[in-house]
Amino acid sequence: MADRDDRRERDAPVRDQVSGAEHDGIAASGFPILARTDFSEVTFLLEIHHPAMARAARPGQFVIFITHDRGERIPLTLADFDPAKGTVTVVVQAVGKTTRAMQRDCRQGSTIFGMVGPMGVPSRIGEASKVVCVGGGLGVAPIYPQARGFKQAGAYVIGVVGFRSRDLIFWEDKFRAVCDEFVICTDDGSAGIKGRVTDGVEAAIAKHSDIDEVIAIGPPIMMKACAETTRPHGIKTTVSLNPIMVDGTGMCGGCRVRVGGRIRFACVDGPDFDGHEVDFDDLMTRLRRFKQEEQAALERWTESCRRIDLEPAHPGGAGGA
Repeated sequence: MADRDDRRERDAPVRDQVSGAEHDGIAASGFPILARTDFSEVTFLLEIHHPAMARAARPGQFVIFITHDRGERIPLTLADFDPAKGTVTVVVQAVGKTTRAMQRDCRQGSTIFGMVGPMGVPSRIGEASKVVCVGGGLGVAPIYPQARGFKQAGAYVIGVVGFRSRDLIFWEDKFRAVCDEFVICTDDGSAGIKGRVTDGVEAAIAKHSDIDEVIAIGPPIMMKACAETTRPHGIKTTVSLNPIMVDGTGMCGGCRVRVGGRIRFACVDGPDFDGHEVDFDDLMTRLRRFKQEEQAALERWTESCRRIDLEPAHPGGAGGA
């Protein structure tokens, strides 16, 4: 009985977060969005009031969002958290049906119906004295807490981030504040180094012979390239995996990945793994598994929105009867 009671007490905060129930002064109607920033036509930031989660969050962890009472569960890696303000921050890329709906509906002053987290194993910080933190595209946001965490632990931090062009760059000042060296790479050369983040990693390796670890977050193809760049040098390389996920507790098995020839679950064994042991080809194949269904869902949602926009407004009042 004692074990059951302990489990019930341990699981209670998670149930509160799922339902949006009263928790640290948060109303049952949901978790308030305090700020939103749009970085591009498809990428936007949400800062959400959740004091309990802000206190518990650690670099590398993620949160599962449910935007409304019939919404899909969306896992998003934490991009920032501030215990003093009681806020957590995520950066979202609107690419599918649910993230497009979030882009349309999640505004300052609105609420998130449910949030579960922080989830996943926190990143191991404090063991390395010199690190390279690499972020590509949307991975730039979640690599920031890693860079800050290593800097706070006393490490020498080299930040390498990649964007397609200057217009898409965000958080440059935040990174420079926590990095001893900071390199921007752009595909078109409009800012920093012209090239991919691996060019920045190679430059860092050439300059520093004592790098203890490289941490890379971004698209699977980018993380694979980073792992192959560091492999000949024997530099420990950690990557954060983003497989398809449903419950986030290891029950559904949807987030299984192949690491070192073994099947692991990204939600409870990760999301951080040894980049030199990850089967990235298997990961990328699994990410494409529901591509047709995802496209069909997006098309249905888009058509539904189009029909609503075309519907004539119903006249109200006595005159419209």
